[in-house]
Amino acid sequence: MTASDVPVLADGTPYKEYVLAFSWAVYLWATYLNYRQHVALRNPYIPPSMSKVIDQKESDKARAYGLDKSRFSFFTDAFEQLQNTAFIHWDILPLFWNWAGQVIIRAGYGLEYEITQSIVFVALMSISGMIFNLPFSIYRTFVIEQRHGFNKTTPKLFVMDMIKETTLSAVIGIPLIAAFLKIIDWAGQDFYFYVWVFMLVVQLVMILIFPTLIQPLFNTFTPLPEGSLRDKINALATRINFPLKKLFVIDGSKRSAHSNAYFYGFFGNKRIVLYDTLLEQSTEDEVCGVLAHELGHWQYNHVLHSLVIVQLHLFSLFYLFSVFVNHVPLYRSFGFMTQPPLIGFTLFQYVILPVETIIQFLMNMVSRRNEFQADAFAKGLGYAALLKSALIKLHVENKGTLNPDKWYSAWHYSHPPLVERLEAIGKTE
Repeated sequence: MTASDVPVLADGTPYKEYVLAFSWAVYLWATYLNYRQHVALRNPYIPPSMSKVIDQKESDKARAYGLDKSRFSFFTDAFEQLQNTAFIHWDILPLFWNWAGQVIIRAGYGLEYEITQSIVFVALMSISGMIFNLPFSIYRTFVIEQRHGFNKTTPKLFVMDMIKETTLSAVIGIPLIAAFLKIIDWAGQDFYFYVWVFMLVVQLVMILIFPTLIQPLFNTFTPLPEGSLRDKINALATRINFPLKKLFVIDGSKRSAHSNAYFYGFFGNKRIVLYDTLLEQSTEDEVCGVLAHELGHWQYNHVLHSLVIVQLHLFSLFYLFSVFVNHVPLYRSFGFMTQPPLIGFTLFQYVILPVETIIQFLMNMVSRRNEFQADAFAKGLGYAALLKSALIKLHVENKGTLNPDKWYSAWHYSHPPLVERLEAIGKTE
């Protein structure tokens, strides 16, 4: 693929300076929102609608958990921003690229093996990222989560998880990177279309194999025993023509006291997974209320809608990347003397960061709307009171924030705050 294959962008653009400015603008905005949230967490105020169901002691526990996470996020966000700034300002990325070249030369390959060099580059970057992030991950798991009663992960399990995740990243990631770069080299000017098709197929395959092949490497799935809960769930599925084939309980308590429930599967082969922590924290009818909400996502095709939005986003992203991929000044601005497509894609993601930030905000808005719709669906099935009861219990057990800052929640939350959800369910009762 040559530079003549793609549109020419204007030279002289100070990409590095723009990226640093955009990066710091996004960081300062996020820090401001974090500060607002921190102030809200220090306020012991309990919303009137919650004062009869949550006492001050439970509220204080939730605030303490939120404040610990907030303080930690100030530190981790600052560290990450300074690290990214250093990597960009002092041209650390070209150093990693050159080190990758030295590695393949010592292995007997020449620099013409660009795909091999790209894979080694990703490996070196991943190792450095793991080294930098490991202390934070340890502190988050064994200090913050442990202090507030959520962590169930042992040091041995933590290490085993890390080994499994690293191995899976290599097994899956290396072929994907190689295929991604091969398609760009093979397809020429229209590579963005073929890359998009390839990524669509990859996502569909991952949706299929993750719950059946990957997640079982980390958790045990046990069929839900025969009994009243199983009968109630089957009756709920039959009532709305949900094609339920299997019911599982997952040992979420193996790592954390947090709870969840979800469904997966294509077409007429749906499966429901319940966390054992959910069963411990809720009555059978409340579990059905939670599932009625989850099945609302199926009823309204929220998963399909999200998949379509993601595909439109990816197609646009790859098309724009095709405009930048051979733009020499972009590479020179960041200290690269050659134009490897993988490096181009990395730099392009830097350039498009402000747009991606706005897109993530809009996706959160769509997600919150979907949650309200799913709540309304559960209410329509007669589960309003049970869903409200379950949401309150789960919120208390998970020490969720009762009174989040409005700006912070609007920007970051993919789910509406509890008070807003309860009020919305109450309006439809």
